[in-house]
Amino acid sequence: MSNAPVVEVAALRTRLSGRWVHDGVGFALHPGEIVALIGGSGTGKTVLLNQLVGLRHPDSGTVKLFGQDLARQGTRALQALRRRFGLLFQDGALFSAMRVVENVATPLREHMPGLSPALRDEVVRLKLALAGLPPDAADKMPSELSGGMRKRAALARALALEPELLFLDEPTSGLDPISAREFDRTLRVLVNSLGLTVLFTTHDMDSLWELADRVIVLYQGKVIADGPVREVARVEHEWIQSYFETRPVDGQ
Repeated sequence: MSNAPVVEVAALRTRLSGRWVHDGVGFALHPGEIVALIGGSGTGKTVLLNQLVGLRHPDSGTVKLFGQDLARQGTRALQALRRRFGLLFQDGALFSAMRVVENVATPLREHMPGLSPALRDEVVRLKLALAGLPPDAADKMPSELSGGMRKRAALARALALEPELLFLDEPTSGLDPISAREFDRTLRVLVNSLGLTVLFTTHDMDSLWELADRVIVLYQGKVIADGPVREVARVEHEWIQSYFETRPVDGQ
């Protein structure tokens, strides 16, 4: 497997409401990494995720996925790139009027319209199983699922096109501690078995310690730390020390 960066961000600047929320942000993700993105409220973590998937353009700087500059891609090229990554929104963003099986099938209908209904259904049910959902969940409405099951259904949808890269926005938010840790374990198994690369935003300290191989810290528009969680937790910076004091390094 090549170790060329899957994601490259360089000199990224973003202005919102008259201020720079990103002012020279840069980092790279390599194949097989699970990387957490943390920062206080208003540091633009979700905005950055939207830029990484091409939903929003930065004011300046570059975003590359799989070596391709998003700003230089035409419609067809962007469509091809979007088949290579999955996105899980903070609230799951399932279509409330569709059954779970129909939600998960949505990317397949959009990107693989020639797939037969029978094969599409088979793929969907496989993805639901990979995400840890029982077979009977497929025919339920999102409102009939628990919060943890809805997150798993959204994860199954993100996996529908067999992506190489996953972007997850606060994947364990709103979950009870048991469901959150089960979700983390599922994600780790998927990464190890499928060779996925993952970038996720989080405020969940347990996910940070137990799941992330690396953590990137955003503060006042810049990356102030980037490395293994244990090393970043020891960085002598006021915000970092305040963030990690709820679960200190020696208490890991």
